[in-house]
Amino acid sequence: MQIRGKTVLLHEQTVTGKDPFGKNITTESLVEVENVLLEPADYSAIVDELNLTGKRLAFILHIPKGDTHNWEDTKVDFYGKTFKTFGPVMEYQEELTPLDWNKRVKVEKFD
Repeated sequence: MQIRGKTVLLHEQTVTGKDPFGKNITTESLVEVENVLLEPADYSAIVDELNLTGKRLAFILHIPKGDTHNWEDTKVDFYGKTFKTFGPVMEYQEELTPLDWNKRVKVEKFD
């Protein structure tokens, strides 16, 4: 049996220009990312994250090796719901990591 992740939709932001005040103007496009592992958060991790950051941890996403998308502070869709990533993307050395995933990012439910 081989471990295989799910396909998720990443809301990718592309800078298309600047407004008169110098703020970036962005467009959003949906990008399918395959083989993402979805780890449900356990109770103690939810409580710890809530106490530390005020964010309600829902899942930890494990990103496949070689992925070049920006996963920081972006929305992602799976299971018919929208989630928002938070915190830094933790990346491990690709050649020293067994299996297919070397990054992880936390997500919270996005309303």
